[in-house]
Amino acid sequence: MNNQVRQGFWHESFALHGSVTPKVMPAVLIFGIIAGGILGAATLAERLFEVRIGMEIHPFEFAGAALGLLLVLRTNSGYDRWWEARKLWGSIVNQSRNLAISAIAYGPTNPQWRDQFVRWVAVFPNVARHSLRGERPSDDLANLVGAENVDQIAVADHMPGFVALRLAEMLREACDKWQMDRFAFIQLDRERALLIDHIGACERILKTPLPLAYSIKIRRFILLFLLTLPFALLHRSGCDWLVPVITMLVAYPLLSLDQMGIELENPFSTSNLSHLPLGDLSATIERNVMGVLKANQSAAPKTTSLKTEWHSLDFSPLSIGA
Repeated sequence: MNNQVRQGFWHESFALHGSVTPKVMPAVLIFGIIAGGILGAATLAERLFEVRIGMEIHPFEFAGAALGLLLVLRTNSGYDRWWEARKLWGSIVNQSRNLAISAIAYGPTNPQWRDQFVRWVAVFPNVARHSLRGERPSDDLANLVGAENVDQIAVADHMPGFVALRLAEMLREACDKWQMDRFAFIQLDRERALLIDHIGACERILKTPLPLAYSIKIRRFILLFLLTLPFALLHRSGCDWLVPVITMLVAYPLLSLDQMGIELENPFSTSNLSHLPLGDLSATIERNVMGVLKANQSAAPKTTSLKTEWHSLDFSPLSIGA
């Protein structure tokens, strides 16, 4: 769910889209079936051999509390990764806008240079999105920089780095050819470098998942807890056939918390629930920077005419005296 719209308590309580329920329900049903088998075996053993099978419930109370704490800590770790990635992309949004605005305000007045530079700024978030998802650049980028440049981006070892290099080359050209102010160059190049810093931080999140050993131990703990829980539930209620139902009711929140930690671990993949809306963010950046360029282009003739009128005024002493 990218652009999430809250639908109220009852709608979200039974919603399946955007929920981990479809992913954990098969495992919940399997634990219910296992609990039913344990119940049947215990009933058969009691009838045939007069052996009463069961366990004390008290150890499960402490084990359940410890297991819940581990799952909450893991879910919080996954959310921290998701939130950090969102903050990084918020910085990419701001840096892209600042880079385009500064280039138009302080860069060369050459219309072709401005147009090309802003277009490459708009390309950067799109290329970053494809890079984090392991995708080839979309053909839509050809509308910004041409099909030939898109092919060069696609074969680059690091696509965001290729775009950043192209921006750096255009900034150097602005200094060498168009005599751009050096202080403006330093500011613009700093904004460009920050884009690479943010993508590097996103790649750190992508390529450094939570330790596998941590996940394995938690899932083994869940497995042992749910496999032995039916033995503690036997003979605890007036109807032993509630044992599978209670087991599934306990398994559902435990498995859901475990799956939520997995889903939040990679906030960039479209196969994970609640992944970051990188497509929407990229489209927003592209729309904003191109809008700044179009606003400047439409305002340029008016600015030029005002300058012409200003310079055409006669401020000579004779004119003033008249």
